[in-house]
Amino acid sequence: MGWFTGVVVYILVWWVTLFAVLPLWVKPAEQGDPGHASGAPQNPRLLAKAALTTAIAAVIWLAIFVVVSEPWFSFRES
Repeated sequence: MGWFTGVVVYILVWWVTLFAVLPLWVKPAEQGDPGHASGAPQNPRLLAKAALTTAIAAVIWLAIFVVVSEPWFSFRES
């Protein structure tokens, strides 16, 4: 895997992981809270979720890199 492909794969993995992490620890805002939609989270904790997403995406990317780089699982003839 080249560096450009690695970066593209990491970005894709990061976004998919973000959408998996976003619903964690969500507590809806109270009904009488002005300026918020009824389904908006009270405290979204976006910075913590971005940090967790980055860590999880790095582990997933490393696993993808190992599978692609090593000859354990290959369709190419040796």
